[in-house]
Amino acid sequence: MRGVRTCCHPALFRHLCLLVCCLEGPLSVSLQNTSAVLLAACPCPLGLATPAALVVGTGRAARQGVFFKGGVQLEQLHKTKVVLIDKTGTITHGRPMITDILLTSHPSIQSQRQLLHLAGSAELSSGHPLARVIVEYASQYTRPVDPTEFLSFPGQGVRATVAGQQVLVGNLRLLKEHDVNVSGLPSCKDEWEKGGKTVALVAINRRIAGLIAVADTIKPSSRSAIRHLQALGMRVVMVSGDNVKTSNAVAREVGIGDVLAELTPEDKVRVIRHFQRQRYSVAMVGDGINDAPALAAADVGLAVGTGTDVALEAADVALIGADLEGVVQAILLSRATMRCIVQSFSWALLYNGITIPFAAIGWLNPLLAGAAMAFSSVTVVLNALRLKRSKLRV
Repeated sequence: MRGVRTCCHPALFRHLCLLVCCLEGPLSVSLQNTSAVLLAACPCPLGLATPAALVVGTGRAARQGVFFKGGVQLEQLHKTKVVLIDKTGTITHGRPMITDILLTSHPSIQSQRQLLHLAGSAELSSGHPLARVIVEYASQYTRPVDPTEFLSFPGQGVRATVAGQQVLVGNLRLLKEHDVNVSGLPSCKDEWEKGGKTVALVAINRRIAGLIAVADTIKPSSRSAIRHLQALGMRVVMVSGDNVKTSNAVAREVGIGDVLAELTPEDKVRVIRHFQRQRYSVAMVGDGINDAPALAAADVGLAVGTGTDVALEAADVALIGADLEGVVQAILLSRATMRCIVQSFSWALLYNGITIPFAAIGWLNPLLAGAAMAFSSVTVVLNALRLKRSKLRV
């Protein structure tokens, strides 16, 4: 950069011009041509192209509620070919409601109140959105107590000891891994899941005691945002820790064809590594603690504004809004910024390619070379400023 400042320094330019004017003959012509070449070859436009576009691009993104942690993430996002999107809290509101409760024949459970007390107590220490719903609902009918033992299984559920009883609350995978007999599950479980509901199974002392159905509504903007991502040439994949039937029901509603369900946080990371090994640049969109490893492993991680602090810290891009339209805006801004950088570089190289030969053979005097150099730098900056007002279309 020191050489750049020397070429463009006004005092040096004046001294060169005075020296050229005071001399005559071949020496004067040589100095004049040399000065013109130095001024024409000044790399100021090349040095301004990238930082000017990145500053304007990140500034516009911030005004639209999209915060990039750095220019590298803004550049990387335009290469994205695969977008993985978590379901709960990202595609859906993440504020589910309990719709159905079913008791099975269990000697310790005689009423829904008893089931809710044990399930709510077991989930009391969990931070999962579904766990909070069960705790809030149970609190309306009973007073959950802190479990004496608590263990969380990400993507599966929880195990806790409540009043001397072992309580499992989670999906089918959790119960199978704890040797619970699941052969006699009620048929309504499949019906609920086909309708897009999430079913939490409650087992007490390794025996199924009841089913709790939870429904989560889809965000209004999710359908249009996913269509826009697909129109941009993205392969959109929904990844979820929920069961297959519920995940497929939600995916059908929003128009996603690729669905990977019943995934643990480690499974999501493995999915990302799979696409990366195929030379795809992968973006991950999530909001919860379970998404943090995947957000960190992806080429670009995007956390929605309603997400946890852990997710926001692990992500490369923070979206203030709670919907997926922010992801579309982030990708469009990244592509527009990279187009601007390429345009500015092309102009700067074209300028140098034309002016340097003319200056070398004496067809361009130092005054014109300096004016052309300044005009090129101004052009690069003005091109970057266009990003402020350019329309971003899918």
